[in-house]
Amino acid sequence: MNRFLTLAIESSCDETAAAVLDGGRRVLSNVISSQVPIHEAYGGVVPEIASRKHLENVNPVVRKALKDAGVTWDDIDLIGVTYGPGLIGALVIGVAAAKGYSLARGIPMVGVNHMYGHVASNLITYPDLEPPFLCLVVSGGHTNIVLMEDYNRCRVLGGTRDDAVGEAYDKVARVIGLGYPGGPKIDKLARSGDPDKIHFKRVYLEKDSFDFSFSGIKTQVMNYVNSEKQAGREINAADVAAGFQEAVVEVLVNKSVEAVNQLFEEKNGGNSEVSKRRLVVAGGVAANSRLREALTDACKREEIELFLPELGLCTDNAAMIGSAAYYKYREEGPDDLTLDAYADLEF
Repeated sequence: MNRFLTLAIESSCDETAAAVLDGGRRVLSNVISSQVPIHEAYGGVVPEIASRKHLENVNPVVRKALKDAGVTWDDIDLIGVTYGPGLIGALVIGVAAAKGYSLARGIPMVGVNHMYGHVASNLITYPDLEPPFLCLVVSGGHTNIVLMEDYNRCRVLGGTRDDAVGEAYDKVARVIGLGYPGGPKIDKLARSGDPDKIHFKRVYLEKDSFDFSFSGIKTQVMNYVNSEKQAGREINAADVAAGFQEAVVEVLVNKSVEAVNQLFEEKNGGNSEVSKRRLVVAGGVAANSRLREALTDACKREEIELFLPELGLCTDNAAMIGSAAYYKYREEGPDDLTLDAYADLEF
């Protein structure tokens, strides 16, 4: 059986990652070198430090990915690399490495939008999943509801107007003294808190809007913590975390379900783009236990088929980039050596 092997590189933030895939869905290796312990001391990712660590790690990580997959450079058919969005210095390291490998080895290269990579994590988890489908993308820098019309084409139905959901988690974590990374720490602490003890207002914006706004709830948490401190009252951080998380999750779930319902109604009225009631979830916040639980309950109630990526593919990794690269190359062919990195690359 003929194989088509993709070597993928991901360096958009603080994870240096490389993977080898056979086709678009079979992962042969998936190596990640995390910088979380380094940046934890600073309360967040320091771009300059991240770039330097990527420079140190990219070649060893690529070598390990090839070794773990049991292949050599002679077996590789394609190189895929994240070229945005993300930290510009970090992206440049990955793109430069991919260009060097491509030129030295004569292997075609393709740049991948990091957000398409997150969506593609579900293609690995669910081998039979095919577009079109509706996708909720939730990460540190993005909160979007998109209609994936094809592997390489989407229509953005809604996005955040201020803070992304992962960004809001990090900021609230700092307010209640949890530090970085905020998402996993709030998720863990919230399990021991009462989500009904402290009520934070849910923000839905205009009727029928699929946009999000999370800066307000961050401000609500800050005001609550400050007022309690000024009054000399003890703050139950677990209850704050649980109340915050419940407010955020409720908005994410309700808007996602409404988007599926609305698109399916449009289909029945003549929109051929959506033929099934399906919701796909992607991004680092897709690993959040309360979000997964609430989405599972809501989709079961609304008879929506739910697709959640396996936990190891939620956060930044190169396997998802390799999957997206395969489908982009198949449709659009390779990029040339003028490929550049873009910090603010749009979906």
